[in-house]
Amino acid sequence: MSETIFVAGTGVISAIGNNISECLDALKNSRTGIKHMQRLDSVHKNKFPVAEVNLDNESLESLTGLSSLKSRTALLSLVAAKEALYNAGIENFDNLRTGFVSANSVGGMDKSEFFFTEYFKNNQKGRLCNVVNHECGSITELVAYQLGIKDYVTTISTACSSSANAIFFGARLIKNNILDVVIAGGADSLTKFTLNGFNTLMILDEQFCQPFDENRRGLNLGEGAGYVVLVSEKVANTLNKSPFIKLSGYCNANDAYHQTASSPDGNGSFLAMSGALKKSGLKPEDINYINLHGTGTQNNDIAEGSAIKRLFSPIYPKMSSTKAFTGHTLGASGGIEAVFSILAIQEGIVYPNLRLQTQMKELPFLPEPNFLQNLNIKHVLSNSFGFGGNCSSLIFSKI
Repeated sequence: MSETIFVAGTGVISAIGNNISECLDALKNSRTGIKHMQRLDSVHKNKFPVAEVNLDNESLESLTGLSSLKSRTALLSLVAAKEALYNAGIENFDNLRTGFVSANSVGGMDKSEFFFTEYFKNNQKGRLCNVVNHECGSITELVAYQLGIKDYVTTISTACSSSANAIFFGARLIKNNILDVVIAGGADSLTKFTLNGFNTLMILDEQFCQPFDENRRGLNLGEGAGYVVLVSEKVANTLNKSPFIKLSGYCNANDAYHQTASSPDGNGSFLAMSGALKKSGLKPEDINYINLHGTGTQNNDIAEGSAIKRLFSPIYPKMSSTKAFTGHTLGASGGIEAVFSILAIQEGIVYPNLRLQTQMKELPFLPEPNFLQNLNIKHVLSNSFGFGGNCSSLIFSKI
């Protein structure tokens, strides 16, 4: 049994960059990836800004070797997972017990949409190969095969907390001596189905989102993928470059308040954060930075903010929502933001909460509006709160 779960590598692709270095550059220079819709073919093209990855499927295919006939979700997933595995530098990977725990909420819906567009015009048309990989688990299996992982492959789909749940489930597999290495995180691509669904909920912003601002209007959807490579202490000792970050705490909680809304007093958020702190053995004052779930909706931000007030008052750590950069990437958000949380520790930085203008009247704190550097960041709390009250928090710590 491994008592410590080490982070050996990270990988990411999002609207602000196709890899770790590009995303980090955008974060340091306050460069958002939210723009007017360019690749998604939607009737709302000129209404809702989104955060699209700046590569078409053919370009993603060239990066991965995976056929562009596969879902965009799979292509994004493989780009980030391959980067994470490469950065981990595990030389005897094939001789270890390995797992791929990946999250998504949309599966191959993009290809299914292409099929039905043709099918509804003429029921003799439409390529059935487009719907073969429709379901969420199919995406995970495609990518796991490309990575050469066969020992343990599973999919987590709990809405916006999916990737965070994938990461701490991976940690538990290592902790209980089932696996030695787990690539964990998630991916999601933009689809018309997703956009139309969130539009029905009336929580999309027609402007660039403003998380944790008094005048917030809603969220901007995004796409991307983020993964971490978790390893046991035994594997960590064999690496050429010793990892200096660990997953020290994690917790999932559910307040079962509503299908799509958080409880106004933030019970689920509070339980997740306090549970992660208990798991880590840390106190609230030990946390140096919170990567907020921070979607920009009225309900989410007041729920998360109320929970933070309840847990951290009267001294609050630095905090910000990076969804103002990447948009809300849904099933990928916990993975992408886990990577950003790890980068905050490695680089000694705190990201700005872009477009923050007015403090929320219900809260006694204000997220960080500026980019900060040369900080001693030891412990970062990363929040991912999903539909149905499924709330998860991760804590990454410097060793």
